Formats: sequence, C-alpha cells, structure tokens
Amino acid sequence: MIPLSSLTPDTAAALDGPDWLRERRVAAAARFAAADLPSTDEEVWRYSRIADLDIDRFAPPSAPPAPGLPPAVDALLASVGERSGLVVLHDGHVVACEVDPDLAARGVVIGRLDETTDADAALGSVASQAPDVFAELNDAFSAQPVLVRVPAGVAVPAPVVVAHWIGSAGVLVLPRLVVQAGADSEVRVVDWAGSPDGLEALSVPLVELDVAESARVGYASLQVLGDRTWQIGTQVSTVGAQATLRSFTAGFGGDYARLRTDCRLVGRGATGDLLAVYFGTGDQTLDFRTFQDHAAPDTTSTLLFKGAVDDRSRSVYTGTIHVRPNARGTSAVQTNRNVKLSPDAWAESVPNLQIENNDVRCAHASTVGPIDEDQRFYLESRGLPPDVAERLIVGGFFDEVLAELPVPAIEAAIRQRIVDALSAHDASAGGAS
Repeated sequence: MIPLSSLTPDTAAALDGPDWLRERRVAAAARFAAADLPSTDEEVWRYSRIADLDIDRFAPPSAPPAPGLPPAVDALLASVGERSGLVVLHDGHVVACEVDPDLAARGVVIGRLDETTDADAALGSVASQAPDVFAELNDAFSAQPVLVRVPAGVAVPAPVVVAHWIGSAGVLVLPRLVVQAGADSEVRVVDWAGSPDGLEALSVPLVELDVAESARVGYASLQVLGDRTWQIGTQVSTVGAQATLRSFTAGFGGDYARLRTDCRLVGRGATGDLLAVYFGTGDQTLDFRTFQDHAAPDTTSTLLFKGAVDDRSRSVYTGTIHVRPNARGTSAVQTNRNVKLSPDAWAESVPNLQIENNDVRCAHASTVGPIDEDQRFYLESRGLPPDVAERLIVGGFFDEVLAELPVPAIEAAIRQRIVDALSAHDASAGGAS
C-alpha cells in the first residue's frame, strides 16, 4: 500500500486510464496536495469529527481484488429483485457488470466510465468545481469511476444497482458514480455501500446526478458500513427545466459517516426532493449537510430527514435553502426530525434560509427530543408492553419518509435495519434493568 502522504501528482499519473483521465487526475492531485484538511472552525464542518481523522492511516489497495460477488452483495440483490443493470465494486475496483441487452441496444450505458465514449465530458459534468478537499481527493485517485447513462426519451423499467464492498483493513476507497439522464428519460438507481464490522477503512465517495430537461431520476443511497469504517461523501446534482430528482439516503453504519448533498435546480420548473432516514447506535456519528440551491424561477424543493439516536451515538444535520435573485416563484421546505432513545445520545439540527428574492414560499423546521410520552401512554394503556409500544412509535416515525421512497423495492430491507436496531435497543435496556 502507498501512504496517503505520498499520493502526489506522479502517483495519480501512474493510475490506469486514458490520457485525458490521467491529466484530470494529475491536476486534481496537485490541488489536493496544495490544500489543507478542513477544521471545525469552518461552518460546514462544525460539530463534525474531522479532527479525529488520521488520514495517513489509510491507503489505496495495492492490487485489484479477485472477481466475484461478496456474500453481502448477494443479499442486497435478493432484496432488490428485478433489475435493469448492475455494477459491483470491491475496494473501489469493478468486479462485475451487467446491463439488460435490450436497453444497451437503445443506448443505455452501465459500467466503467473510462471505457465509454464521451467519458471525458461526463466526468465532472456536474461537479465541475470540487466543494471541498475530499472531492479533490476523489477526483485525483478514484481508480474506476462508474457511469450510468440513459439517452433522451428512454425509460429504464427496473432499478440499476451499484454496490460497493470494502473488504480490506486500512484501505482508502474513492468510489465515483456519474448518473446522466437525458431529456425526458427515466431511471432509478440503488447505490449501496457496505463493509464488515471491525474493519478500519476510509471511503470517500462522490456522486454526480445530471438530470436533463423533463427527466425523472430516483436515486437511493444505502449506507450500511461496518462500525469501524469512516465515510466522507459528497453528492452533487443539477436538475433541468421541468425535471424531477428524488434522492433518498439511508444511514445506518459507519464509525463516522458524513454526506454532503448539493442539489441545484437550474431549469425553470425543476423539482428536487431530498429524503433520509438514519439510526445511530453505539458511539457512531451520522453527519448530514445539505444545500437546496434554487437557481431558476418556479422551482420546488422539499427536504425531509428523520433520524433516531441510541446509546452514545450522535447525529448532525445542517442545511441551507438558497434562493438566488432570479429564482422568483420558488417553493422550498426543509424539515429535520430527531428522536432520542437514550439520555446519552445527542442530535444537532441547524436549518438555514438564504433568500434573495421576495416572491417565494420557504419554510424550515427541526425537532430533537425523546419519544412522545402521550403516544407511549396511549399504547401502554391499551395493553401493549413498553418495548412493543416504543417499537411501534419509532417504526411509525419513519413511515412518512419511507412512503416516498424512489425505489420501493428496498423498503423491506430498510425496515429490517430499523427493526434490528430497535431489537438491540430492547436487549440493551433489558440488560440495564
């Protein structure tokens, strides 16, 4: 393995790929080398655990893994059911790829970006400027970026699955996914990331979602990393005129797992819906930063993030609705709700508005608190045991988000994760008593 401190432009140039990709990597590596890591003095990193990151403890894998599907990916595919395409990455390298032949004949591309025509225009088409140093790191050293491209007017009938498995201790992986939906096209993508418990690793993913005029994109990110893995992720999107993006995130794993989401509505009548459920346990931190950027008239965005924190876990949510001067007619809502299941758990919620036009409708709301005692009393007064009453309340708490899933097939898997976390909570409470 190569120490991260030696990841220089020369190291980036030595990675496999066409000349244009090597040149892009070298330029990004130079910017990364010249930059400092962020600190909690910066507002966007406030409340984070960035000071705990010893980045030199991690390094890219020295060799690609053997082909084949890890068992955890088999379980994922069984839960999703029918699919239109699949890409599996192990420690950042593609080990399996498939696409429905009929869709391929219609121009749908699902696979390694560097093996695709016009790939140089696709990579960075949305993330043309890296929002932070970790996006530069991804740009410089992502080994095998993945592209999902749907031509104009094509509807992909079943979800496309992109699965990332981290299986090596001390590894740094830099997944890169670009989704391009042409005008009046439709596609749904499941983007899954997992690793085993006890494995120390660092994942720095970057996702670009390019939603053209009148296109409809559903994107679902499932983060089920192990309890010793760190994630510092970025998702950026642009949504064109009359187009719709529905982006969902489920956060259940990781030691420290952070996701920054930038959704820019650039065409008149564009819609961007941001959804998330998360459940913190143990000592983990789940950290979400969102930016709803209205850059065109008559655009609409809704954000609904709901989370539970148990044991000594922490959650962080900070978000900004930005309405630019030309974005008259904007309608934007931002809602973050958190429930504490333990007195030692902690949640921070900071919504913000930045309004530069008077002809808008914007609102934000946030709550942090324990389970509603009136709801608990009502259920217990009808004969339900306390643990059953609590499960029903917390399970119902997430229903509002899960009803809006862009990929309904993953609902059962998400609910099972919630049930598992609640079962662990019940067992811990029973032991404590």
